Amino acid sequence: MENKIILQASQISIGYSHKKEKIVVASDISISLKKGKLIALIGANGIGKSTLLKTITGIQKPLLGAVFLNEKKITDYEPLDLAQNLSIVLTEKLPPSNLTVFELIALGRQPYTNWMGTLSDIDIVKVNEAMALTQISHLATKKHYEISDGQLQKVLIARALAQDTPLIILDEPTTHLDLLHKVALFKLLKKLTHETGKCILFSTHDIDMAIQLSDEMIIMTPETVLQDEPCNFISKGSFNTLFKDEHIVFDAEKGKFMIV
Repeated sequence: MENKIILQASQISIGYSHKKEKIVVASDISISLKKGKLIALIGANGIGKSTLLKTITGIQKPLLGAVFLNEKKITDYEPLDLAQNLSIVLTEKLPPSNLTVFELIALGRQPYTNWMGTLSDIDIVKVNEAMALTQISHLATKKHYEISDGQLQKVLIARALAQDTPLIILDEPTTHLDLLHKVALFKLLKKLTHETGKCILFSTHDIDMAIQLSDEMIIMTPETVLQDEPCNFISKGSFNTLFKDEHIVFDAEKGKFMIV
């Protein structure tokens, strides 16, 4: 079904508790993530993007409201069940190991394997499909520490694809990548949403690129959180409120930020 809503959050407040006190980072947030959409989450540093991602993925609870994944409260999922519906790619360094690229991607099959972690024929097919989709099949036997940052990022995305969930969430996937690899990764994410029908949400600082390649964007400002298509944000002048700096302005005609 086209435009099926996979994840919905209605009027949630996000933040954390500190010594019995609730610290609100942002409130009255309503977003919906739909099948086959590439959605960028943008906002200034420290605005609460990571807190929002942690909340909608069930890592932390909302202070108010609820998040629904496939029409079920995310807090009601058992961990194994959740791992079959949602995969997350974070930016932290991988722990030391001798895993090959194939073995690392195969970890994405853990929600489905038996208690010994033995890969079935279906698991192996899914891993190979994920490598083919991300164009890294030639790296299968390489150790994960022998490949570049850009290749490793593709491997982590392949692991999420092998996990075979309708929703993939990435936290700053283009950090540490040069321009060439950033463009390649953005195009890959776009291709994956349209080819697999999955929804991919990613946070990013590469706003100009996100405007060009995303189907939708979620903008976080100190006052509000908005979701819409990039062209609508441009026509409404929404990007002008993103940075509180008179030297950074958004040029609607060029569709990008300018320094003045």
